[in-house]
Formats: sequence, structure tokens, C-alpha cells
Amino acid sequence: MKQKTDVLQGTLALMVLKTLDVLGPLHGYGIARRIEQISGDLLAVNQGTLYPVLLKLEQEGAIDSEWGASENNRRARFYQLTKDGRKQLQAETQDWQQTAAIIGRFFDVKPEDLS
Repeated sequence: MKQKTDVLQGTLALMVLKTLDVLGPLHGYGIARRIEQISGDLLAVNQGTLYPVLLKLEQEGAIDSEWGASENNRRARFYQLTKDGRKQLQAETQDWQQTAAIIGRFFDVKPEDLS
């Protein structure tokens, strides 16, 4: 049985932006489930953490929202990426790729590399 871990602080906004970029408009519950699904069910997205991130992203202009009907005909707020959100996603993606490359170097280093 897989143990789910919480999403690392500062990464949830990036995951939300990327999820909306790939899948288009989604409601909050759908975003959370898709992030968990993409992680191979290794991450757990807490609703109490997700909605403040969605609010922050909306206030920053990275996403927009509008009310609509969910798959089961319930009223839900659907979020979508904005032009500014795409720019933010691109910048954050580059930052994370650089960070991952730097950390990767530490896992690859051998004693002879440092002599």
C-alpha cells in the first residue's frame, strides 16, 4: 500500500498551474484529484491547503474562475489559466528545472570528482 505524502510547501501553486495548462478548466476538487492522479497517488492534496492557493493565484491574476455545473450537476467554481498564468508557469518551470539539475549534481558527485 502506497503512503501518500503532503505536497511540499511552495510546489502546489506550480502543480495547479501545470494541471490547468494541460487539462484546461477544472473545479477545485477536480484539480486536487488530478494532482494526486498525476503523482501516481503518492501525494495527498488537502482541500484546506488547495483553496487558499487558488485564491492567491486568482488575486495575482494567474488564474480566473467562474461558476458552472460539475459532472454531477452541482454548482462549482471552475478555474482556468490566464495569459499571465502561462508566463508565471513558464518562469517557475525554468526555476524548478534549474533547482532539480543542481540537486541532481549532488546525487551524482563522486569523491574523485572533487580531487
